[in-house]
Amino acid sequence: MGKIGRSWQLMKISLGVLRKDKEIMIFPILSFIACVILLLSFFTGFWFLGLPSFETSGWFWIVLMVVIYFLLFFIVIFFNTAIIACANIRLSGSDPTVSDGLRIASQNIGRIFIWAIISATIGMILQAIRQRGGWIGRIVAGVFGIAWTYVTFFIIPVLIYEKKGVASSIRRSASLFKQTWGETIIGSFGFTIIFALLALLGILPIFLGLSLGNSTALVIGFLCAFLYWAVIGVIASATNGIYIAAMYHYATKKQLPSEFDSSLLPQPISGF
Repeated sequence: MGKIGRSWQLMKISLGVLRKDKEIMIFPILSFIACVILLLSFFTGFWFLGLPSFETSGWFWIVLMVVIYFLLFFIVIFFNTAIIACANIRLSGSDPTVSDGLRIASQNIGRIFIWAIISATIGMILQAIRQRGGWIGRIVAGVFGIAWTYVTFFIIPVLIYEKKGVASSIRRSASLFKQTWGETIIGSFGFTIIFALLALLGILPIFLGLSLGNSTALVIGFLCAFLYWAVIGVIASATNGIYIAAMYHYATKKQLPSEFDSSLLPQPISGF
């Protein structure tokens, strides 16, 4: 079986895991809610506490924004860890629960904390390069950003299952990517295309609202599109985490997950 064939099988396995364990989708939802609460708390505090203006206390705002930026990274990584943990349990032949994902993520909160600091720092550096480097800076940041994404593709499962330090985990993740670069890129790129095409369908209710020619229909169209895109975003986020777990399983065991059977693959029936 070639790289494309293995990638396709791993993609089907990932979708099968999500079909079998739909509760995994609660983690992207919890991540989004936590991020919204954090941002609302910030703006509420700004409104009611009367924080100093940027002109008078620029340093305060810089520190505050850095802290918020880090916390957002921490929240996203924490719940991504829970997704990968649940997927790994399923791929190992057991039945995961939401509490299993939260438990494993909580047990590794120190490693997640350190990785969040590094990720946020790299993110801020790349953003600074984009803003100050002109079109050359945008190209450099884009290329480095893609390279960094793939080099650290396996970082979360390595951190939580191999218990290495962050530096060693980055090297280990890079090594696993080098061994499976074809399957990793093909699968992640394939899911990106699939969900991008599905997202385009969300434009249809907006066009329908416009064609009906009244504001009520247009508002309903936008609401339907928003809800549809939200669902697609949740599914895409969950599937991405599951694919990382499936790829880690394949990269470390040199074989497709043992749960690769007809009961795990998506079946041609109604419903997800």
